Amino acid sequence: MTSAEAARGLFVTFEGGDGAGKTTQAALLQEWLEASGRSVVRTREPGGTEVGVLVRDIVLHHRGEVAPRAEALLYAADRAHHVETVVRPALARGDVVIQDRYLDSSVAYQGAGRVLGPREVRDLSLWATGGLLPDVTVLLDLDPATARSRLDADDKPFDRLESEKSAFHERVRAEFLALAGAEPERFLVLDASRPVDELATIVRERVAASLAR
Repeated sequence: MTSAEAARGLFVTFEGGDGAGKTTQAALLQEWLEASGRSVVRTREPGGTEVGVLVRDIVLHHRGEVAPRAEALLYAADRAHHVETVVRPALARGDVVIQDRYLDSSVAYQGAGRVLGPREVRDLSLWATGGLLPDVTVLLDLDPATARSRLDADDKPFDRLESEKSAFHERVRAEFLALAGAEPERFLVLDASRPVDELATIVRERVAASLAR
């Protein structure tokens, strides 16, 4: 690895519905990159900072209603702080940032799922982050019914978003796919029902190609 390569950061995000396997694939990518000698920062939204942990508790575990616009603003506030204090500094150091969820989740969940308007929610997040977009976004696409069965098998309480009805999750999935169709150069869309190792190999190939540019 040359010094120029070491100085070039890369921002990789994982998106998709709950139960699609984002955490598993992020961990496998981190393991491979670190074995290759890359410095990696693995994080998530919400919850990647101390502020984010507080926001996560509100938006996912608060007992009672959170108004949809308030929810969108809370996610955006967390994202602004997270990008400023974690993501941009890591990229400036030349690290690879692997992140579970970013602005595309807000566009899908709040913009489409909550019917607040995808464009408005995207604009809010772009303002909050100073326009920062990932270099690679891996979308793990999975039928909501299959995802629900995976979550049921985990035998854990559902959070506020996981508890939404099937129509909500269908809107979320459709918006994720629309986002990927609009930005094919950034998105890698994968069938999340495929074997874990197969998916990991495809993700590694895409990330390796991006690092080589």
